[in-house]
Amino acid sequence: MSVHDDLTTVQRCLDDLSRSVGRLEQQIGSGGLEMRRVRTDAAHLRESVALLREAAAHPGAPGKPELVTIPDTPYDDSLWIDTDDEGLGARDRHAP
Repeated sequence: MSVHDDLTTVQRCLDDLSRSVGRLEQQIGSGGLEMRRVRTDAAHLRESVALLREAAAHPGAPGKPELVTIPDTPYDDSLWIDTDDEGLGARDRHAP
């Protein structure tokens, strides 16, 4: 089976699960914590499969973000003009 076929099978199973959860809600009510958890878990599964389907559609897409190199040289002091030191306040005033 291909990945597409597997994802389609999983989607069909999730559709069956959603229908079953709906019938179960009608029988025992939707007010309990357990029923809300089951409904939420089924929704999370549906979202996860959608993300998998999207990732499978673009297999060459990078999985990790591009790293940005930060130089070791000090920052330009002009970036910090008119800023407050965290916890100390402004440079020309004393901390409370």
